[in-house]
Amino acid sequence: MATETSSCTGSTLLRPISEFINLPLDQVNFVVCQLFALLMAFWFRLYLHPSKTSPFVRHVVATLLGFYLALFCFGWYALHFLVQSGVTYGIMIFAGLEHMHKYCFVVALGYLTFCQITRVYVFDYGMYSADFTGPMMVITQKITCLAFEIHDGLARKDEQLTPSQKILAVRKMPSLLEYLSYNCNFMSILAGPTCSYNDYVAFVEGTAYQPKHLESNGKENGKYKHTEPSPRHDVIRKLATCGVSLGVYLAVLRVFPVEHVIDDTFINTSPFYVQVIYLYLSMLATRPKYFFVWTLADAINNAAGFGFNGYNKDGTPRWDLISNLRIMDIEFATSFKMFLDNWNIQTALWLKRVCYERCPMNPTAATFLLSAVWHGVYPGYYLTFLTGIAMTMAARAVRHNIRPLFQGTVTHRLVYDIITWAGTQIAICYTVVPFVLLAVGPSLKFYRSWYYCMHLACLLVVLALPVKPRQQRLKEQQQQQQQNSLHQGPAQDGTMDSSSSSSSSLLITDSNCNQKQKTT
Repeated sequence: MATETSSCTGSTLLRPISEFINLPLDQVNFVVCQLFALLMAFWFRLYLHPSKTSPFVRHVVATLLGFYLALFCFGWYALHFLVQSGVTYGIMIFAGLEHMHKYCFVVALGYLTFCQITRVYVFDYGMYSADFTGPMMVITQKITCLAFEIHDGLARKDEQLTPSQKILAVRKMPSLLEYLSYNCNFMSILAGPTCSYNDYVAFVEGTAYQPKHLESNGKENGKYKHTEPSPRHDVIRKLATCGVSLGVYLAVLRVFPVEHVIDDTFINTSPFYVQVIYLYLSMLATRPKYFFVWTLADAINNAAGFGFNGYNKDGTPRWDLISNLRIMDIEFATSFKMFLDNWNIQTALWLKRVCYERCPMNPTAATFLLSAVWHGVYPGYYLTFLTGIAMTMAARAVRHNIRPLFQGTVTHRLVYDIITWAGTQIAICYTVVPFVLLAVGPSLKFYRSWYYCMHLACLLVVLALPVKPRQQRLKEQQQQQQQNSLHQGPAQDGTMDSSSSSSSSLLITDSNCNQKQKTT
């Protein structure tokens, strides 16, 4: 791929293709670079395997390829990635372990916000496309996650840490090369996903598979210990998902544009039930874009050999360590929490690890606020996340007070699931309209056309249905788990193979991915 760049906006080499297929050049550059990264991932796994070369070489190659792709897509704007990473690394080294995680959090998020403000309000407000702040969002996640993990590993005692924090804790300050490789490697520089530093280093050093070959009692599992699992089948399946998602997105998006929900003629002439159905279909049409981007990013990491997460009960390997979504669980979610648990999973884990678990007051509101700031400076983002707080509180109240009434028979549970599925899908669509429309005026116009009905419903539910304080709920959950462990004895392997590694254990204690059975 020859690089022919216009000073700031990235390569113009693919402009003829962009004009031919009538898509923005930056989006064409992004897709082509991701496909190039996919090819490089196969090469990286086969020819720079840990058994054939050193971690130093793997770090160098992954970093240089990442910078090349960033330069091709964003031109000299890619220097922001180096500035953000370099400044925060200096803080980690010189600021002292006691407070450096706070300084890194403020500086990384502040620099990201500064870049988002200049891009939106100085350059191209409303031109929501592939832009250089997208990769910076993932780098910000990695910087802040690593800063907290270093603080946990080097400045706090083990008894002060939660089980998941002990697993994630980094016990040695990374070198500059390791730090840049973690932040800017070619597999995740353009679309993520974020991952824990320990998992990434284990992948580069070739130790990512070893813990997966141990049983829960510490004995080696001879069935899997001699062969390194291949990601081939999972990569093919994910690429097929990408193809279907892209086809659906290109075919359906123009049929159901979201902007039609605020069209005066549509609002004045369409019955309310038609508006509800159209809202659902229009939001359904926007999701395949995210399915395509995140699934392709996952496939790239898997093709390089990163993402192995133990074995299923039938002995097949799992490659979902850093997966960012579960499509079927999203489309058939029966609660607001279940939808969020399976959408942008790695971002949800980041929010949980750096904010929700550590915030002493109002962690739900603080987490939504952080999510809004991290996403950007469009006003629609803040309307979405403020609405999301109300939706989350109402959904929690319904689950705690209404759900137990429908657990008596299979028929009652089915009725409850159908009703909550419909309610969840409409609530999600209603909540994210401002996220898509971006501006305040159109967003409020939509809410006015619905008479703010979902906001009012949430308010009534929260006022009418009591919910126990979070600390009390956590205490009761711990007591229930202790009682269950006393009655059941040693835990048996359930949803995943007992040869899970430290990261797999994290998925049990820390992940938003497998919490459908937990209360919100």
